[in-house]
Amino acid sequence: MTWLYIIISIGIVLFAAWFIRHQRKLILRAHLMQEAMRNRDFTFRLPTKGMLPGERAMQETLNQLGETIRQQVNQSEVDSWERLTRVLTHEMMNATAPITSISQSLLNHADVKGTSIEDGIRAIHDTSQHMSRFVSNYRKMTELEKPIMAKVNLRTILDDISKAYPQLAWDFSISSDTEVYADEGMLRQVLMNLTKNAIEAGAHNMTVEISADESSNSRDNQISLYLGNDGLPIPAEARQSIFIPFFTTKRSGSGIGLALSRRMMIQQGGMLDLATRNHPMCHVTFILTLQRAPNPSLL
Repeated sequence: MTWLYIIISIGIVLFAAWFIRHQRKLILRAHLMQEAMRNRDFTFRLPTKGMLPGERAMQETLNQLGETIRQQVNQSEVDSWERLTRVLTHEMMNATAPITSISQSLLNHADVKGTSIEDGIRAIHDTSQHMSRFVSNYRKMTELEKPIMAKVNLRTILDDISKAYPQLAWDFSISSDTEVYADEGMLRQVLMNLTKNAIEAGAHNMTVEISADESSNSRDNQISLYLGNDGLPIPAEARQSIFIPFFTTKRSGSGIGLALSRRMMIQQGGMLDLATRNHPMCHVTFILTLQRAPNPSLL
């Protein structure tokens, strides 16, 4: 009887120790998630290993909630910038169009040609034309056509792009039968924009792969495609702004490429993000979230 009491006592002590330790882990998880939310980092995904069934289900739900919040925040930001861009481009076009027209008319006037004011009028005309082209680029943000969604072979598109940019050494970790549900033209344009950016940043190598964890996760019916390169890294102070229209780190950049690319991905039900951690040997890594191609047997 004494041994039974001893065994029960030891069991109670061990259970109490495990319970206290487990509760501390849960408190730490809550603290980490609170800090992530405070810092507007909605990409957090805490592991579920070692959790009880109910706790595991709750953690998986919270992980998915963080992803949903991130998508909604990104969508709201894109919509806000789209509305602002629409207003700005309209007003700027209204202002530059008559300047271009009047200056062109004056340049064709016989009394202006060969005089001292011709150079000044030509400078005005060239500047207004440059401004018109600049505004036209931003109009693309608000004039995207509705995507035509279809089953697309992802590797085929990537192979085509790699052939178009042979100056890069390509490393693929993606099977030839990987298919996604997307607008082929939009997806191709996004991948080309990211490739051009890598080349302009001095990259020599491009790494393309699907995360092993993501490729086996069918819960959200999405695929995460990682594109890394060894070009110049993006400055820390610019990482939060690279998808904002008008923002650029290049001297001659327009600030339209990444903003437009993200808009295209959202149009297709996906997303374009900058990875918080780069792949090995890469200085910059982008993540494209794509929809899996529907399985005909399930339709």
